[in-house]
Amino acid sequence: MNRRVGRSLRVRLALFASIAMLLLSIVVNAIVMYSVHNQTVEAQAHQVFGKAVPVLLTIKRGRLTEVLDVRDLDGVQVVDPSGRVTAATPNLAGLPRLTKAIPLPGQANGVAEFCDLPGLPGECHLVIAMSAYQPDGAWLIYALAPDVPWYVSLQVLAFQLGVTTILIMLAWFGVSRVVAQTLAPVNSITRHLAEITADGGGMRMAVPENLDDEIRTLAETANQTLERLETAMAKQDAAMEQQRRFAGDASHDLRSPITAMRTQVEEAMLHPEQADWPATAAALMASLDRLQAIVTDLLTLTKLDTGAPAVHEPVNLGELVATETRRPSTKRIVTRVQIGVIVTGDRLRLARLVTNLLDNAERHAESQITVTVRQQDDRAVLEVLDDGAGIAPDQWETVFQRFTRLDASRNIDAGGTGLGLTIAREIAESHGGTLTIEPSDRGARFVLRMPPAER
Repeated sequence: MNRRVGRSLRVRLALFASIAMLLLSIVVNAIVMYSVHNQTVEAQAHQVFGKAVPVLLTIKRGRLTEVLDVRDLDGVQVVDPSGRVTAATPNLAGLPRLTKAIPLPGQANGVAEFCDLPGLPGECHLVIAMSAYQPDGAWLIYALAPDVPWYVSLQVLAFQLGVTTILIMLAWFGVSRVVAQTLAPVNSITRHLAEITADGGGMRMAVPENLDDEIRTLAETANQTLERLETAMAKQDAAMEQQRRFAGDASHDLRSPITAMRTQVEEAMLHPEQADWPATAAALMASLDRLQAIVTDLLTLTKLDTGAPAVHEPVNLGELVATETRRPSTKRIVTRVQIGVIVTGDRLRLARLVTNLLDNAERHAESQITVTVRQQDDRAVLEVLDDGAGIAPDQWETVFQRFTRLDASRNIDAGGTGLGLTIAREIAESHGGTLTIEPSDRGARFVLRMPPAER
């Protein structure tokens, strides 16, 4: 009977753990699928923009024809400044304007997913809108591509289902094994007690090692009870029957803690909200955050890689650095700034570059960060120097590679994404500059060199 109870309890606990793992996997998979879907849509939108560029060039050159020959797209439609459809691919010929939802007011381009567009009932498409500015006004180019399904692709869905299945099997196997090992000493104690009751004593139960205190206490208490029983039996043979009855009563009392243990486990199964879920929730929230951080950094890199439009205006590099170094910091920041160092570029991206270099220096500096801005050899120079352990010369280029984090960096900050320095270099190169590591007496010395603004 005890074995049947043990098996039943083990199955129920394993089933509960498997269901919990399934629910957790569903939540995580939904978050991951949402993120992957958004990234895939953005990547496909960039491809569609690239394929629609030839149509934009025909408008700019005044060579637009009513029938467009565009391959690798589900359709293209051109709308003139008055809102009239002036050109389209054969499958969209004669149809009204596809949508007015994009681009939004004040935006040159737009991306959205639509279903049941005019002339395309029952179909869903990814639609991009691109503006072509002409003397007579803004022309709009609408390009259609296949919509990205919610599951992205069968391979992604199969991968997630496979991982979920493996996790559920591991949860079932692990909990079943742990519960079986935990209940084994209890079953052994119960079996020994039954044998002692039947045979009249003379036995001791092994005290389990490295197990819960409750089980050790149970075995020790049982042994103490048996010891007292055997002593009484040796001294008073005439009282053997009474002592055996005592053994029966003791066995009944020993079963009470076991019953209580089982009740506690069943209550945990009936009231899972009292389990320690906050620790699990807190661990989940920390990745997202790195993802989210990675996804954010990856989106920034994508924009830099695709040459997304940026503002080109005079930027006072000295004032920008002076502003960014006023932020709260656990390290002392020493600035040596020439205010008159002017460069041409995007102020927000340059601020991101400076912030990434300061973040990197703050993670590795022991007490002080030195930031220098100066004009040198017809170049604007920014230096960020920390007093940390430094970087080995053979790793100077490696740290700029994507997702590269040296062992020392992992020990200092396990939550970094490994993309900060990559983004900083991409921003520098997009402004015609360079970002390198150069020798220093102590710590790491990052040097940004950019062409000055034209006077």
